[in-house]
Amino acid sequence: MRTPFRPDAVLVQAVIAGALSFAHLHDLAAAAGQTGWKAWAYPISVDLLLVAAWRRLRTGGPSRLAWCWFLIALVASLGANIATAGFLDMHHPPALLRLGVAGWPALAFLGGTLLTHTPAARLSTPPEPATPPPASAHEVEREPTDPVEPAPALPAADPAPATPPAAPVPAALVEHARKVADDHHARTGTRIDTDTLRARLGVPPHLADAIAAHLT
Repeated sequence: MRTPFRPDAVLVQAVIAGALSFAHLHDLAAAAGQTGWKAWAYPISVDLLLVAAWRRLRTGGPSRLAWCWFLIALVASLGANIATAGFLDMHHPPALLRLGVAGWPALAFLGGTLLTHTPAARLSTPPEPATPPPASAHEVEREPTDPVEPAPALPAADPAPATPPAAPVPAALVEHARKVADDHHARTGTRIDTDTLRARLGVPPHLADAIAAHLT
């Protein structure tokens, strides 16, 4: 099933712009003294140079050569559009315009030749590094192997220091400490810690640790 033809607005606009530019270039060439078929050849030459420069930009990448001739053709086309819009006396064109129109064929031929026959600059890719060939089985067998050195023995760890024996605590002091601990538990609801016990009893830290050991 064929899809219905839908006119493209961009394509229609391009056709209209091309036709108007073509007519303006023809009128400008005719005003400069180029009559007959020669006046029709000028717009074709300008458009072909513009297309060739644009094609070089699309295929060969941006380059000064392509941009130079693209701008030359664009200026020629826009200049004709502006000149024929009433800014130039078409019945008495200046001598500079006649000179430009007369020299355009040679200029367009030079631009088309350079765009067509000048090779485009391509980015050179660096060569890949050559990989060494794999070693054969005989070379692998004949290759001497380095002896594996045993790992140095780690020094033996120092034995953990033995826990010093608990200091002897009098039974009366233990009973007093138990009362203090019970009173603390009754008032706070938590067990008494070593620092609090040492502060309440007024004993040195090592003795407080020994008393706490007896209370557990």
